[in-house]
Amino acid sequence: MTMRKHTSQTRLWPTVARSLLALPLAASLFSVAGNAFPPAAQAADKVDTARVVSVGGDVTEIIYALGEESHLIARDTTSMFPEAAMKLPDVGYMRALSPEGILAMNPTAIIAVEGSGPPEALTVLKSASVPFETVPNAYTHDGILAKIEKVGALLGVEDKAAALKAKVRADLDAAIADAEKRPESERKRILFILSMQGGKVMVSGTGTAADGMIRLSGSVNAAGDFPGYKPLTDEAIIEAKPDVILMMNRGDGASTKNDDLMKQPALALTPAVQNKAIVRMDGLHLLGFGPRTASAVRELNAAIYGG
Repeated sequence: MTMRKHTSQTRLWPTVARSLLALPLAASLFSVAGNAFPPAAQAADKVDTARVVSVGGDVTEIIYALGEESHLIARDTTSMFPEAAMKLPDVGYMRALSPEGILAMNPTAIIAVEGSGPPEALTVLKSASVPFETVPNAYTHDGILAKIEKVGALLGVEDKAAALKAKVRADLDAAIADAEKRPESERKRILFILSMQGGKVMVSGTGTAADGMIRLSGSVNAAGDFPGYKPLTDEAIIEAKPDVILMMNRGDGASTKNDDLMKQPALALTPAVQNKAIVRMDGLHLLGFGPRTASAVRELNAAIYGG
């Protein structure tokens, strides 16, 4: 079967692909049962949410999904959905925050997803008089629900969060159940390529958002079991035998072109390139692990398996 190429609507995703290399390697830190997360209602103290700076596209999206966007006064660069969020002042990329820029917004609270940084910036922000609240992050079904619960508790809208959790859980369960119906023998081997700078093929291992999405979609991560992101040798690429290459559709003109993939000697020998099975998706939709993740699972599976 010839794979069809899939291109999604996208907005700018500058800096994110390069900075994903700094993602925390959390493969073994979170249990599927959610035991790594304390109940959000117990973990979160009420804070003054009159003027909130949101850091993390998933956090911002959850705030909008809860209908609490009136609290927001600024957001980080990755917060590009919904479109209304783009009208808020941008305080910079979540892993390269400037304390001065954030504090200049005069916030009453900062809500940031786990993994924001750099550490020295967080130290300054946490030592300021403004409450700094961290939202736990795990690239799993339960991790998404835990984020919704924590954000809802911080904003004091637990009832709204419970309703959103129920809706998101049902949608995720349905999408995952559909993916799990596929026989093991028909599940594709997916190689997520983050970048090809300098001719090095940087791919996604375990404990990453890409690996989490591949697993939710019922497919197999062709890269293997190493943690985080790393460049693969030509031999490892050939041995991986990916059926599909998955990449972010950045939309800023800096994405690796299909022709470049096909010219890479090792990739040219893989079933994915030989069948032109190259899938690109909006980065925030694919890797955000927020309320729209069930939609991303369906979109990815439609691109990979058709239908």
